[in-house]
Amino acid sequence: MPALSPASPPVRRLFGWLNDPDDPWWERPAPSRAQQRRDVLGTVAYILVALGVVLTSKSYGLVFEGEQWWRAYLAVALMALPLAVRRRFPVITLLTASALFLLLSYLSPEASVSVPFQVAYFAALYTAIAWARDRRMLWILVAVVLAEMSLWIVISVTITNAADEMSRVFEDAAGPLPPLLAYLLYTAVLNVAYFGGAVLIGRASWRTALDRVRVREQAQQIAQQADELARRAVVDERVRIARELHDVVAHHVSVIGVQAGAARRVLTVSPESSAEALRTIEETSREAVGEMRALLQVLRSEDSGDEGRHPEPGLDDLDALARTHADAGLTVDLDRVEARDGDLSRLSAPLALSAYRCIQESLTNVRTHSTARRASVTIRTGGEGASSWLEVEVVDGGRPRPGTSGSGYGLRGIAERAALHHGEVEAGPRATASGWRVRVRFPYREAAGATGERSTA
Repeated sequence: MPALSPASPPVRRLFGWLNDPDDPWWERPAPSRAQQRRDVLGTVAYILVALGVVLTSKSYGLVFEGEQWWRAYLAVALMALPLAVRRRFPVITLLTASALFLLLSYLSPEASVSVPFQVAYFAALYTAIAWARDRRMLWILVAVVLAEMSLWIVISVTITNAADEMSRVFEDAAGPLPPLLAYLLYTAVLNVAYFGGAVLIGRASWRTALDRVRVREQAQQIAQQADELARRAVVDERVRIARELHDVVAHHVSVIGVQAGAARRVLTVSPESSAEALRTIEETSREAVGEMRALLQVLRSEDSGDEGRHPEPGLDDLDALARTHADAGLTVDLDRVEARDGDLSRLSAPLALSAYRCIQESLTNVRTHSTARRASVTIRTGGEGASSWLEVEVVDGGRPRPGTSGSGYGLRGIAERAALHHGEVEAGPRATASGWRVRVRFPYREAAGATGERSTA
């Protein structure tokens, strides 16, 4: 993960203020299709309303002398047009709006001081702060805002017709400050409030989205912990029952052994005593069987029942696994590469299950410990004869999420599954790009009775 220089705490504090102190590199998910559609429809509606505002302002005399009548309409419409893609391309929208803001100020000084024109640029700036996925771009955005404010003040007091209008206003000045200084201070305060308000509101929106994600992840984590506690309780109870089963069997078998030895010794001397010992053996064995059946019934009752049991997953279930992660915000790209057609379909069930579990655990780690919103999964086969292999690889391009170092059990489980099949694991940061890579290679093993060209004999 990119890190700011530890020798520059003011820079770190500023970066944390612009983003979030605990998770400054978080990337907000892209807008949904419904949100993008609303942006387009909202922009169309806004342009119509803005043109109506220009029309009414002209009707009551808010016009700049010498400016052609159509320029204000065109300037307002062009200024609002980039808002149609404001959440899909927030940074591009802001840069485009910034360029239009300056250019259209020359085309129509009348439009540049109108409310619809100013609101459109405010919306572009707010959206960039709220939706920019690369938070480092905020440094550029802040620089653009400062340059925009400075240029606009210069243009207002030197080049546009507004300067001429203000010079006539200066003639009636009656305050204690020089008219030009008072105007510059007024303009500066107004622009600081304008641009600063957009930045603050945009930052609040971005942090609100981050808080929603955190709350959702915490809820999922709590649910997973609750499931784990329930599973542990079941396991602990089964261990207790297993101990009881051991004690029951050991006790009754001991009694049976003692009685059998006694019966053997008195078999010829005292048939009555032998019969009594054999009767005890019979009763004890029946009692032991009955108690074992009762305990085993308890163990079976802990299961979800036949109707709740499902076959163990395999590589054919990866598409469903990818959809599950996509619903949670992680897009998964699946790629299958077979040295020979049908290699993956001929895998033995235990090997396919282990490969599936390794991919499942790796994707869970991406969602839990990385800022990535996309991961790629590759399943490939290769080699010839006894050296044939199956390989799974999971790669993401995110950065470590602060405060989620994890316990290491996930990677340990992957390593244990690989060792079960005499495979090997490579897991760690990518060497040539940001992100994490997990690669597991197993010796290839076909299912019993599978037909195909490959042979591992």
